[in-house]
Amino acid sequence: MELTAGKWDDGIQWGAAASFALHAAAILALLLLLPKAEPPLPLPDDGLSVEIVPQPVGPPIMPEPARAPSPEPAKPEAVAPQAQRPAPVVDSAPAAAMPSVTPIVPLVPRPAEFTTASRLLADKVLTDPRSRGAREALRGLAGSERNLQLCDLEALEQVRRARPDMRPDTLAPYAMAPEKVGGNSVEVRGGAFRSKGKWYNIQFKCGLHAGSGKVMSFAFLVGDAIPQGEWQAHDLVADDGAADQ
Repeated sequence: MELTAGKWDDGIQWGAAASFALHAAAILALLLLLPKAEPPLPLPDDGLSVEIVPQPVGPPIMPEPARAPSPEPAKPEAVAPQAQRPAPVVDSAPAAAMPSVTPIVPLVPRPAEFTTASRLLADKVLTDPRSRGAREALRGLAGSERNLQLCDLEALEQVRRARPDMRPDTLAPYAMAPEKVGGNSVEVRGGAFRSKGKWYNIQFKCGLHAGSGKVMSFAFLVGDAIPQGEWQAHDLVADDGAADQ
C-alpha cells in the first residue's frame, strides 16, 4: 500500500510538470502568431514651434473677496497745509520768442487850444482903397463899439487865412453868449460866423493899442457847425436879406 501511494505521488508531479510545459509552449506560440505592433507615424509638421514654459509650483492664489467701503462721517473741508499742496508744474522748455507788442493807448481828445495869430491883418485891410467905406464907418463909432467892430474884422480875416475852405462874410460876436468888451480888450466866447450859408462857432481874444486903437494881439478858436435848428433861436439867417446882422 505504501509503495502504491508513492508511485501515485510521482505520477501526479510529473503530470503537473508536463501540463505547465504545454501551457508555456501554447502561450509562446500565441505570442509568435500575433501581429507585431508598428511604430506610431510621426505627426505632420505644420511649421509651428511650441514651447512649453513650466509654471511655478506654489499654492493657488485665491482672489481676495471685495470689501464694501465702510461709511465714514463727513468731515468739514479743510485747507491743505502749504507743505502738502502739490507743487505747481513748471515748464522748463524755453518759451517761444514772442514779438513785442506795443500796448494801444486810447487817444484822449486834447483840450481845445486857441491859435495865436502870427500876423495881424485888420490894419492892412483898412488901408486898402476898397475899404474906404469901412474906415468911415469906424470913425463914426467910439469907445467899446469901435473896438468890437475892429476885432470882428480881424477875426474874419484870420479865419479866411487859416481856413481857405471857408469864406466867412458875417460875424455875430453875441450870437451864443454875450461878449466882454474892456478898455483895450475884447473877449468873445459865444460868437458865430457865416460861411457859404452855414453858421459856425468861434471864440477869440483881441487886444488893442490904447493910443492908436489898432489891434496888437489876437488869438482865436474855430468850433463846430451850428445845427440849423438852432439858428432861429439865436437870430442867425442864411443870407442878409432875411434879417439885419
